[in-house]
Amino acid sequence: MSAYLGVDVGASTLAVVVGDETGTVHGRYRAATPQQGEGGDIVDAVLDGIRAACEDAGVDPASIVAAGIGAVGPQDAAAGAVVSPVNLPGVERIDLVDPVARLLDADVRLHNDATAAVIGERFAADGDPRNLVYLTISTGLGAGAIVDGTVLAGKFGNAAEVGHFTQDPDATLVCGCGSPGHWEAFCGGANLPAHARALAEEVDTSLDLVDCGPADLLDAAGTDPLATRLVQRLGHWNAVGVSMLVHAFDPERVVVGGGVARNHPETILEPIRDRLPTHTLRPPPP
Repeated sequence: MSAYLGVDVGASTLAVVVGDETGTVHGRYRAATPQQGEGGDIVDAVLDGIRAACEDAGVDPASIVAAGIGAVGPQDAAAGAVVSPVNLPGVERIDLVDPVARLLDADVRLHNDATAAVIGERFAADGDPRNLVYLTISTGLGAGAIVDGTVLAGKFGNAAEVGHFTQDPDATLVCGCGSPGHWEAFCGGANLPAHARALAEEVDTSLDLVDCGPADLLDAAGTDPLATRLVQRLGHWNAVGVSMLVHAFDPERVVVGGGVARNHPETILEPIRDRLPTHTLRPPPP
């Protein structure tokens, strides 16, 4: 078996898989991304995860043919590094490609995590779509795009960093990057508690907003007025954001992933489907 390796460096979770050329997974590793320390601590965690996934697959790391890393942004793709990631406060730089390449002695490529995801979606999709957008709604929010069969990367590897689209420049909600009114400020998982607290000024709630996390808020929709109002606002802002993707990239389909969306598909996706046609010039893609 020719063995290939994939690494996902998220703001909350670190995952590694070892698979073959068909995409069949033979080994896995999953852990929380270190939240304390510096970029070097995250690199060490990545290298430990690679060794563990290779052991699970029964392969030597030196036998890996090639590796792909999907990581949070922003990135300096030419240097193989993540630079000042918004959702990992205090981390200035994560040099990923060189340490992984030294461990594996193999070709290693770094992509924004959503760009890596859209590549994977095209690999697995029926019909070989040449125009495809992947949107992740997770701790943060971002996208990857394939247009006319070409993966969009950008000068530094940060193309389609749509979480930082400004949806309302006059908003009081501030994104993790420090700017007001970004899509991620409204809909990124890390920002949902702040969004709920802002809405609490106008909507009653029985929830303890001090201890409520994103999942608690989404689970309470339909029973608590504030949580219900929050979900309505998420539907609005997500539909506005997806309409921007549709008009910018003209995709055949939009694929949505990320922990927030995957764990609450009806709560997150149905409002987008319902509202999107009112925001797009032509009938939207599935």
